[in-house]
Amino acid sequence: MGKITIHGISGLEEAARDFLKQTRGVSVYAFYGSMGAGKTTFISALCSVLGVTDDVASPTFTIVNEYRTADGVPVYHFDFYRIEKLQEVLDIGYWEYLGSDGICFMEWPEKIGDLLPEDALKVCIAEEEDGSRTVTF
Repeated sequence: MGKITIHGISGLEEAARDFLKQTRGVSVYAFYGSMGAGKTTFISALCSVLGVTDDVASPTFTIVNEYRTADGVPVYHFDFYRIEKLQEVLDIGYWEYLGSDGICFMEWPEKIGDLLPEDALKVCIAEEEDGSRTVTF
């Protein structure tokens, strides 16, 4: 199990770089954390380190956003917070995204239950009393 502490926005890019180094080879990341814990912010930093130049925003209403890394690798950013039925996830082509050569970052994976692949890396982001964030995986 890995652990990274993020001390403010200034440490975000370094933490993202370290996280990607430690999790090299993973293609599906499942991010857990309370509302406001920093899931989207950390995913945005990960995308930046990967060379994504698009604006990264949580796909709260569209369920998935697609970006490209500097090397042209697709990055799929899912947000399952607002889904009400698993069929909504299937209707967007969920399995096709997972079967691609892309990287999948998922927020609120607890909402999709058994649809989460067994090999997904579970990442927990927690806000500490001093305002820092602890990322465990």
